[in-house]
Amino acid sequence: MIGRVFLFIATNILVMVTISIAASVLGVNRYLSAEGINYQSLLILCVLWGFGGSFISLAMSRFAAKMALGVKVIDPNSQHQLQWLVMMVHDLAKKAGLPAMPEVGVYESDDVNAFATGPTKSRSLVAFSSGIIRSMSREELEGVAAHEVAHIQNGDMVTMVLIQGVINVFVMFFARIAAFVASRSVDEKWSGVVHILTLIVCQILFGLLGAVVVAWFSRRREFRADAGSARMSGRQPMVAALERLLDFQRRGAEAAAMPASMAALGISGKRSGFMALFSTHPPLEERIAALKNFAVN
Repeated sequence: MIGRVFLFIATNILVMVTISIAASVLGVNRYLSAEGINYQSLLILCVLWGFGGSFISLAMSRFAAKMALGVKVIDPNSQHQLQWLVMMVHDLAKKAGLPAMPEVGVYESDDVNAFATGPTKSRSLVAFSSGIIRSMSREELEGVAAHEVAHIQNGDMVTMVLIQGVINVFVMFFARIAAFVASRSVDEKWSGVVHILTLIVCQILFGLLGAVVVAWFSRRREFRADAGSARMSGRQPMVAALERLLDFQRRGAEAAAMPASMAALGISGKRSGFMALFSTHPPLEERIAALKNFAVN
């Protein structure tokens, strides 16, 4: 139930900053002229780069998740001790009508978490922490697996890419305007350095503000994935899984082994105050209440 999103956001910001630095160093600033900024050219450039960076992040998502967490994919034809988990995910994937079976993997962590990611419905990954496998019953794991398969079925990664692409366009557009204004306010010999530094700072700052918007959309998608889990495996397995997570949370037993940049990939994780704006998952209490009131068709 991880959510996928902070890894995607972090990768996206890194990609966009890299593109921006490379473009500035190589002098690819065709939106600038002696008269100032050509806003139409700048907007076109930002659309191409913004959506390009977002789709690059999507293409890297499965590989990045494996590298960041050390996910070991289970061969579906092997005699692995967790073969039952692979079969569970694949059975749910068939119910969801996915065009290809997701890869199923496990990563070592005491954190009670799971996530789904991948660039398309045909190239997806569902991964479980060793902690969640130890801590949950098979019924609860079925609810978690169905939730992750629902994310794939709903095309949540592509949806988030389109949202992130729009955010990228705004981030790049206004960061370049700010960099241009800053470079014109200093001595000409420092203008190039000021332009690049301002561009980097503004792009990271605006990118973080954009992350708040992306996180809000992600929270909406979590409710949909919960509902999808209820349709595929029944309401009780998902409710039981969420109640188990809530119990861990209340007892302070939830581990923090997952890197902060990956926190939004998981089903668990609680944030409060200002940091709640960056949370990609709604409070567990709200999710449980929504599921209990959900009419399973």
